[in-house]
Amino acid sequence: MKFHHLRKDYSKYQLEENTTPADPFILLKQWIANVLQLQIEEPYSMVIATVNVDNQPSMRVVLLREITNEGLVFYTNYSSQKAQELAANPQVSIHFFWKEVEQQIRLQGTIQKVDTTTSDTYFGQRPRESQIGAWASPQSQKIANREMLQNWVVEYTKKFENQSIVPRPDYWGGYIVKPTKIEFWQGRDNRLHDRIVYQKNESQQWNKYRLAP
Repeated sequence: MKFHHLRKDYSKYQLEENTTPADPFILLKQWIANVLQLQIEEPYSMVIATVNVDNQPSMRVVLLREITNEGLVFYTNYSSQKAQELAANPQVSIHFFWKEVEQQIRLQGTIQKVDTTTSDTYFGQRPRESQIGAWASPQSQKIANREMLQNWVVEYTKKFENQSIVPRPDYWGGYIVKPTKIEFWQGRDNRLHDRIVYQKNESQQWNKYRLAP
């Protein structure tokens, strides 16, 4: 298969140094607020890249659940493959792409677990079926068939049927990614895209500069 003939010009927005804020979190929130307003499907989905034991990049899509003043928060199983890789190497990369607005964001940083109170609060807000699913799934482990998974769902549904609150498993919770570098990419005509980068210096202040497309 070849796709040499397929072309698309980008012309919806532009990105200039003198109109972007000094704080990249302001621009990050603005871009996400915009795609939320446009009702783009799951605009908070992001690819997170880790490094596995063979020094091989490993990627998957997770859902952004919160942006704080410190970083980006998502939730997962602490026994999963990604969690094991994060325990060995807390350096991560994150990627957002919204084709509808011709924008992407690349982010590098370090990661750490959020506190248990934050994880408890979020878990308590999840639908009960999702809470049961967190208990039932031994994430990233080999299982013989789907019936095993369904049986575990039945087992934990019965276990908690007389409890109004499903407790959070100790092996499930949140992470916060604290960025050290964020690149905002805006598609432009003739592949002359805008790329504005924010990077923390030794004083933990943000420096801003432009990259050639």
